[in-house]
Amino acid sequence: MPFYAGFALGLGLIVAIGAQNAFVLRQGLADRYVLAVCLCCTLSDVVLIGAGVAGVGALARAHSDWIAAFRYAGAAFLVVYAAASLRRALGSGAALAAGAEPAASLSRTLAICLALTWLNPHVYLDTLILLGTVAATYGDERIVFGLGAISASFVFFFTLGFGARRLRGLFARPATWRIVDAAVAVLMAVLAARLIV
Repeated sequence: MPFYAGFALGLGLIVAIGAQNAFVLRQGLADRYVLAVCLCCTLSDVVLIGAGVAGVGALARAHSDWIAAFRYAGAAFLVVYAAASLRRALGSGAALAAGAEPAASLSRTLAICLALTWLNPHVYLDTLILLGTVAATYGDERIVFGLGAISASFVFFFTLGFGARRLRGLFARPATWRIVDAAVAVLMAVLAARLIV
């Protein structure tokens, strides 16, 4: 039961559309470094969920100034990411077709993925504090709960990244990319505003 509870809570927290999920979707659609990006997201969650289950959430609550610093850094990064998405949405249609944009290097792609993950203060609230607090209620079985949450992360990111290929026909049209990039730009701007406010 703790495993399934962890899986359900972990999946419920991660499914919400955010900067990280939009990035994984875009990489999946473009078929660029999908395995590396999915592993990067999942392994980050392994570290964060593991820390939450181990009790780091209590330490984070005691030092709320750390979360505030991450909040402003995350907002700044989201504004830059929103501007890049808006530029793509307003650019020429040919550049928006899947695979038509110049491919970023693996290191740059992973750096963006890590920034979208680790500069997002909500990830700390979700993994360290919320999941960590709920895991603590399971006592000795909190590790099983944590494994459930980690499994949810693995299933979600790999399904999103590799499942995006099935949508490639839809995203072969430049108009679809314009809509997605515009939506991502608005979403990132809203998230940045929420972090600042």
